[in-house]
Amino acid sequence: MTRVLVVGGGVSGLAAAHRLRTLLGPDAEIVVVEAARALGGKLAAMELGGRRVDVGAEAFLARRPEAAARIRELGLDDQLVHPGPAASALRVGGRTVPLPPRTVMGVPGDPDVAAGVLSPAGLAALREDRPGPWEPGGDVAVGALVRARLGDEVADRLVDPLLGGVYAGHADGLGLRATVPALAAALDADPRSLLAAARACLPAPPADAAPPVPVFGTLRGGLADLPATLALAARAELRLGRTVTALARTPTGWRAEVADTGADIVGHVDADAVVLAVPAPAVRRLLADHAPAAARAAGEIELASSALVLLALPAADAAPLAGRSGVLVGAGERRPDGLPWTIKAATFTSEKWPHLAASDHARPDDPDATAVLRLSVGRHGDAASLAALRRDDDDLVSAARDDLAALTGIDAVPVETAVVRWPGGLPQYGVGHLDRVAAVEAGVAALPGLAVAGAAWHGVGVPACLATGDAAAARVAAHLAVA
Repeated sequence: MTRVLVVGGGVSGLAAAHRLRTLLGPDAEIVVVEAARALGGKLAAMELGGRRVDVGAEAFLARRPEAAARIRELGLDDQLVHPGPAASALRVGGRTVPLPPRTVMGVPGDPDVAAGVLSPAGLAALREDRPGPWEPGGDVAVGALVRARLGDEVADRLVDPLLGGVYAGHADGLGLRATVPALAAALDADPRSLLAAARACLPAPPADAAPPVPVFGTLRGGLADLPATLALAARAELRLGRTVTALARTPTGWRAEVADTGADIVGHVDADAVVLAVPAPAVRRLLADHAPAAARAAGEIELASSALVLLALPAADAAPLAGRSGVLVGAGERRPDGLPWTIKAATFTSEKWPHLAASDHARPDDPDATAVLRLSVGRHGDAASLAALRRDDDDLVSAARDDLAALTGIDAVPVETAVVRWPGGLPQYGVGHLDRVAAVEAGVAALPGLAVAGAAWHGVGVPACLATGDAAAARVAAHLAVA
């Protein structure tokens, strides 16, 4: 009987397990080992304010096909929902302003869309669109490129908040080639104008009568339903609370040493093939004896930590948020009292997602009706963010509520609160990230029956993770077919 070990029970590992089942058939034995006591990784949910809400990733990018296609394959298409028409905003220059439309991760193709965000001097720098060095096929920090060509304000007020929302990092520490690949490709084709490159990346505007194409999607019961459904469809043997501590080659495949997370009891799993769907530091550790160059490259990928403060407010007190889906806070911004912001973003969940609106769970005038908000904390390499993440839960809730009051004027006492922490939850795609990924994949390619998947490599979003899981499963299945 064929046995495949999947190390990691997040969405990437479970996608690999599910695809392995469809490729290898009903008789294959698929074992998933996960260090946590629950499946799903960064896709998790909890009950708050009388409803189930996501406390990790809450949506997927709908313009990539992988997530919607997998949802249909799993029979969940009747659960697919999209955000409502509520608008997003930026907190920049001491003001809360609408998020400009039609940008490429904050880089506008038309300077006019940024007029409400930038100062006159900042808008003039954007319009100047200065030439700058660019090596086709090369890489540079997003912030450095934007500052050199379009000015500091575009980097700080437009690009940095959007990148920070995706990666919990700074534009000056993230590489263009991996984080905004379409823009890098457009510059490869014509490096003369960054504005023109952004225009080349933007889709054609919809016809006047056409409904807008949804940018994001999720599941009605929460995006955390996706990994659970993948696990059921994979029909895998699940071993939770276990950590793979080492890998060894055997004449027929691989042996994984496994430790019980709580009792530290060590055993092993023999398998014909292995998929590593774990963060980069774990890949570094497991590959150190088998592919040292790949292990070193994986070890160069840094991780960012973050936290979510969740508030369930009385619906009546959240009324000022009507029509607003959330606010991104620019790096370096200050509150009206001069103090730095603790939060980097606020998502008004009940406004963003119509299926979570208070009226769906209780009458809006019902005193028990609630509205749910998600307040995000944590930027990689930011000393103030690191200090905030060290606060205990009560202090972090207090600081986030102070920020919410300064941002929206809402200082109501929450009905319920929660803090969910994601230490090392997001890989940082620094300059040269794709070279590091290529080194990892080259090392793995030389090891028969081994594959890697996960957010560390080709994208942190759910569609990208699903794609890496499928690719890893295909590699393993091809190996087993000729072994």
